[in-house]
Amino acid sequence: MQDDTKPKETKLAPAEALPVAGLVNYQNGSVVSREILKKANGRVTLFAFDADEGLSEHTSPFDALVQILEGEAEILISGKPHRVKAGELILMPANEPHGLKAVSRFKMMLIMLRG
Repeated sequence: MQDDTKPKETKLAPAEALPVAGLVNYQNGSVVSREILKKANGRVTLFAFDADEGLSEHTSPFDALVQILEGEAEILISGKPHRVKAGELILMPANEPHGLKAVSRFKMMLIMLRG
């Protein structure tokens, strides 16, 4: 079975519009990620979460901006739950514990900001 949980890099052509949600696909019972941009000052990764899947609580030394592309997620930040739906975004501050769980299948863009 292929391990789709490891980020895959997609090369983006400059000045080309792409359907963001179509760059990552759902997989039953899994979380799938695809790194689409990686620079010294940050990275952009797309995720597709099947229903009831998630990421356990953890911390990061960098701010992270999450934009929900499809569906709905519960995002826990410093012990406080937030329901975030398609078209909404939320900032997960550096060094604050956070975790995610799919309320329904959802796709998100994670923008990690270094420095």
